[in-house]
Amino acid sequence: MTATTPPPASPPPPAPPSLPTRFNHCNLSPWAISSWEFQDAPQPLELDHVHLTDRRLWQRLAGIDDPAERGRVFHDYVSVKFRLHEWTDVSGPAQLCLRHSYLASLRNWGVDSNSLSGAALKAWVESRFGLRATYHHGRLATEPAARERYALDRMKGAARTPSLFMQLDLLYTFCQDELARRRPGQRWITLYRGTHDPDEYTLIPHPALRTPHSPPSPPRDEQPHDDRMLVELNNLSSFSSDPEVAWEFGHHVWEVAVPLAKIVFFSGLLPPPILQGESEYLVLGGEYHVRRLRG
Repeated sequence: MTATTPPPASPPPPAPPSLPTRFNHCNLSPWAISSWEFQDAPQPLELDHVHLTDRRLWQRLAGIDDPAERGRVFHDYVSVKFRLHEWTDVSGPAQLCLRHSYLASLRNWGVDSNSLSGAALKAWVESRFGLRATYHHGRLATEPAARERYALDRMKGAARTPSLFMQLDLLYTFCQDELARRRPGQRWITLYRGTHDPDEYTLIPHPALRTPHSPPSPPRDEQPHDDRMLVELNNLSSFSSDPEVAWEFGHHVWEVAVPLAKIVFFSGLLPPPILQGESEYLVLGGEYHVRRLRG
C-alpha cells in the first residue's frame, strides 16, 4: 500500500485591513458632537494634546486676571511659535505663508465664508471635530459643482499656511478657557443667525421630533403656530449675540441656545487692534433646535 502524503495545510486567510478607531482629534465622536442631544446636554470638548503640548502658555494665562492682557499674551505666543511676526522679513511664498495666519483667516471669513479661508476653516473643523461641511458655493450633498469647488478651495486654502490647523487648535482651546473664566457655570448662550435662504439648510419641522410617548397632535386647524425647527447647520457658522445685527443678514432670523463648547471664536476674545468685530460668534455646526423670530 502506497503511503499518501497529506496535502499541505492551507495558508491562514489574510488579516482584514485595520479599521480606523478615530474619526477626529477630539474627546467625543463626530456623531455625538453633531447630534441635537449634544445641544440639550453639552459636554466639554478637548482637542488632542493641545493643553499638554502648550502647557506653559496655559499656566501663564491662568495667572493673568485681565482678559485683554490674556488675549495679547495668547497672540504673542502664537506669533512667536509660528513666526508670524517675521512676515515682513521674507518675501515670495514664505511671506504669503506667514501672512495667511489664523487672524487673516478670521478676517477673510468675516468678508466671505465661501472664500479660500472659509474652506480652510471648514476643513479644520472636519479634521478636528469630524463635522462635515454642508455648504460651500452651494449645497454639497446635492450639487456636484459645489463639491468640486469645495475640494479645490479646501486644498488651496489649507496649503497656503501649513501650520494653520495648529494655530486654530490653540485658538479654540483659548476660546474655551476664556468662556469658562468669563461665564463660570454657564453651559449655553442665546445667539441669533440671519439668513436669506432657509433652503440652504436641512430643515425638519419640530413636530417630527415627537417621541412614541408624545400625546396625539390636535387637528391641523387647531394647532398653534409653531416656529420651532430642527436645523442642520454648516460645520462652521456665524452667529450674533444681537438680534438686530442678525436681521441685517437676512429676512429669516433664528434664535438658538448654543452650547459654549461649540464656540470657536467670539468678538472680544482678542483685544483691538489685534482683531475687531461686532458681536460675532463662530460656532461649530450639526443639529440644532432653533426658534424662528418674527419681524
